[in-house]
Amino acid sequence: MVIGVLRVDFFIHDNHSLKGKRKIVKSLIGKVKNRFNVSIAETGANDKWQKIELGISTVGNDRRHVDSSLANVFSYIESLYLAEIVDSSLEIINM
Repeated sequence: MVIGVLRVDFFIHDNHSLKGKRKIVKSLIGKVKNRFNVSIAETGANDKWQKIELGISTVGNDRRHVDSSLANVFSYIESLYLAEIVDSSLEIINM
């Protein structure tokens, strides 16, 4: 079993409330869930209105497939231009 975990940190420049942040988070999560077969959730910075931290994971039996899947998710998130990506990390675990 191969588990892939992607963490992506965003910064929202023109946001001044948690309500605005939630709108962007829901949009990101909804679009990714509809397009890819991955788990995605807001995993940190819950009370900071200009920062978003998303965790994305997928499970498979082939390391290349898991890596490719998360790379496609990252490329898609980048192409949405909903917020500036400031950091990301990818970890693949073989069990």
